[in-house]
Parts: sequence; C-alpha cells; structure tokens
Amino acid sequence: MMNQTPIKVMFFCLGNICRSPIAHGVFEHLVQERGLADKFDIDSSGTSGYHTGEAPDPGSQRAVKKLLGADISSQKAQRLSARHLEEFDVLVAMDANNRRDALKIAPQATIHLMRDFDSKGRGQDVPDPWGYGDSHFEDVFDMVHRSCEQLLEHLISEFQLE
Repeated sequence: MMNQTPIKVMFFCLGNICRSPIAHGVFEHLVQERGLADKFDIDSSGTSGYHTGEAPDPGSQRAVKKLLGADISSQKAQRLSARHLEEFDVLVAMDANNRRDALKIAPQATIHLMRDFDSKGRGQDVPDPWGYGDSHFEDVFDMVHRSCEQLLEHLISEFQLE
C-alpha cells in the first residue's frame, strides 16, 4: 500500500443538510463495508452557512435509514471553507452551481461533480430534494449511491488501496 495517510474526501452542496449528508453517509458505509475505514477521512459541508450546526434534513435521514440501514443523524452542517478546499484530497460537489461557488474561494482546486461517477447521469447535477417529499430524497439517494460506488472504485484504483 503506497498511501499511509487517510485520503480526505469532502462532499458538499448548498446547505449541508440534504444531498451532501447523504453522500457522506453512503460513502462512509461503502468504505466500512470494504474494510477501508482507516484509509479515508470523510466529511461534508455546504457553500452557504444557513444551516451550520444543524442535523441533516429528516428526509435525508429517513432515506439513508430506509435504503441503507445507516444513521446519519449525528452529522452537523458546516460551511465549506478555504481550509477545506486546501486540505481535502478529493472534493465532490453535488451540482455545478456549488462547484462554481467553491471555485470562487479556491480557483486552483480540482472539484469533481458527484454524478461524474454516475453511469446513468454522467455530468448531471444531483437535484436538491429539499421541500419535495420522501420520494425525491430516495431518488437522490439512488443517484448518490451509484456515484459513491464508482467514486470508491476510482479512488481504490488511483491510490492503490487493494
């Protein structure tokens, strides 16, 4: 194994209560399933500070619990900072608008779109499910889960983890 320090992965959306907490929870779950928890440091944030300190939206919590059996209620929203953009190895935006906003803070950063790793919607945005009901949160979960599976495979290959 070449890389001895954890790979730092940051998922982000607008408020860090809907999409990025789902991605955070899903990716963490997948990493644990593969026995790679010690190889990753996973976090999430939002480009706005509207919800700082809040738990994920109840719709996000329900979707992750129902479809993955995981509990993300202990996550707390935080605002994406310049420090995050410098310190994290892998930056993943849920949509093009948030990617653009992050690049205003750190123009040199390499930021992936979540669905760049989704074979069913490569390059598309993960839509914000806020205010649309549980079925929208479950749709977002499905997109994010597919994307996280492929992101993990990409990182395992890139960092020679297995």
